[in-house]
Amino acid sequence: MIKVAKGRLNITFVVMACLFMVFQVIATLYIPNLTSDIVNNGIAKGQTGYIISAGMKMILVSVLSIIASFINVYFAAKSSQGLGKNLRSDIFKKVLYFSNDEFDNFDTSSLTTRTTNDVNQIQNVLIMVLRMMIMAPILLVGASVMAYRQNAAMTKIFLVSIPVMIIIVGLIMFFAVPKFKAMQTKTDRLNMIFREGLTGVRVIRAFRQDKFEQNRFKDANQDYTHNAISVFTIVSLMLPLVTLVMSGTNIGIVWLGSHYIANQSMEIGNMIAFMTYAMQILMSFMILSMVFVFVPRASASAARINEIFAAKSNIDNVTKPAVMGTDPSVEFSDVNYRYEGAQDLALTDLNFKVTEGQTLAIIGGTGSGKTTLINMIPRFYDVEAGTVRVNGTDVKALDKVDVNNQVSMVPQKAVLFKGNIRDNMRYGKPEATDEEIWNALEIAQAAEFVRELDDQLDAPVEQNGDNFSGGQRQRLAIARALVKDASIYVFDDSFSALDFKTDLNLRTALKNDSKIKKSVVVIVGQRISTVADADQIVVLEEGKMVGLGTHQELKENNKTYQEIIESQIKEAE
Repeated sequence: MIKVAKGRLNITFVVMACLFMVFQVIATLYIPNLTSDIVNNGIAKGQTGYIISAGMKMILVSVLSIIASFINVYFAAKSSQGLGKNLRSDIFKKVLYFSNDEFDNFDTSSLTTRTTNDVNQIQNVLIMVLRMMIMAPILLVGASVMAYRQNAAMTKIFLVSIPVMIIIVGLIMFFAVPKFKAMQTKTDRLNMIFREGLTGVRVIRAFRQDKFEQNRFKDANQDYTHNAISVFTIVSLMLPLVTLVMSGTNIGIVWLGSHYIANQSMEIGNMIAFMTYAMQILMSFMILSMVFVFVPRASASAARINEIFAAKSNIDNVTKPAVMGTDPSVEFSDVNYRYEGAQDLALTDLNFKVTEGQTLAIIGGTGSGKTTLINMIPRFYDVEAGTVRVNGTDVKALDKVDVNNQVSMVPQKAVLFKGNIRDNMRYGKPEATDEEIWNALEIAQAAEFVRELDDQLDAPVEQNGDNFSGGQRQRLAIARALVKDASIYVFDDSFSALDFKTDLNLRTALKNDSKIKKSVVVIVGQRISTVADADQIVVLEEGKMVGLGTHQELKENNKTYQEIIESQIKEAE
């Protein structure tokens, strides 16, 4: 908890919340003393003036207590909400800079839960601490001293009531805390199933697995519900049991007090005040116990959040980055790569170079390592051995921002952001003009359908681009990459949703564009037609480069490339 709060908590707000809580407790402790005076010196002696005077003083103290409470709540809320805001911001920033390996270690639903539910747990406990945990010990000590001042002999009743309270609270915490900790894991599972159901709804319907998914969600939901019912049932026992102890304590105070009053060793007002202080003492124990029940849950949440912050990236940014070259090029020299925790290499002995104005195509079977290869260019993965050079400089010697600025990439899955088409097109170049956007749309073969939209560039884009077809999303994603000024343009199987004619027109437009001619183009493709006109073609098989050359060279001399051609010709037939 302290590690999570360090540097993110406004200490001034915390101090102010504590200060006004002290004022509130002092006022709360003073009121029973005034009640005692009113009974002893006013009511018992028939002094109406004294009653009015003491009553006015009591009202003033009560108002001051309310004001102090209000200010305490204000600063406590500012502290907790500020911590939550900073935590969410830092988590989001950390996750944005995760390498692909780090993303593999955290489930998306778990990251969502940690950013929302876990942060909320910490916020709630912080405000409880600033409101209750500070108040309870001060009130406990203060009420004990004041009760002792009223009648020292009667404090022996606490020798019974306080141990009973401790036993009750201890048992409740013993059974409740493990269940509170389990709730976070169960929340993760619930979110994961719900998210899978939402994102995979079409697949679920296509395979008629709706009943299966409903049952899976039902089981997770019931598991979470039963755990929640169990833990809150246990916690709910605290109030009636504590009330029972309080009632028993009151009976004991009245019984003992009546004897002292009968012996004229105690006044009625003192007994009333003692009873009030006794309730404050027992309430302090209950408040502390409530806080301690929720603290372990928040501690578990803090530990989960710390796991994100503690995630060590295996792609470190250099402190003194080299200056990137100006001539566009991509070069792989003796490159090997192994996924984290894997025994076998995913890529082995990659050697090729492509320079300004050239197109490099990468082809191979499913799982041959095509996407892994191109992910090394923007340094999403780091090589295990060998060197990847961008514009003639080792990417490990460059600032990651500089590398990303020079690489414009279209991933396998076309991702669009909620907003409009113009905002999406400017994602890589915020200052892009409408003319530049339309030029990119023309190259990407997307201008025609965009012009048919009512609002054209201002046409809305739903989350993930769900209001466009797969081919339209892909072309818009390609256009977005082309708007950006870069040295290297990478297309990761980005033409797969396009028909042959559109594919051909797009590649032709790429070759004829003046900006693209001054850069390097890297295309991952499954179809021979997509890669055939590339200057160099890398053929991958099980992570190994089994061919490098032009289409004609590979067609004549490379067995793997010949098999791919043959399979696609048979498929076409």
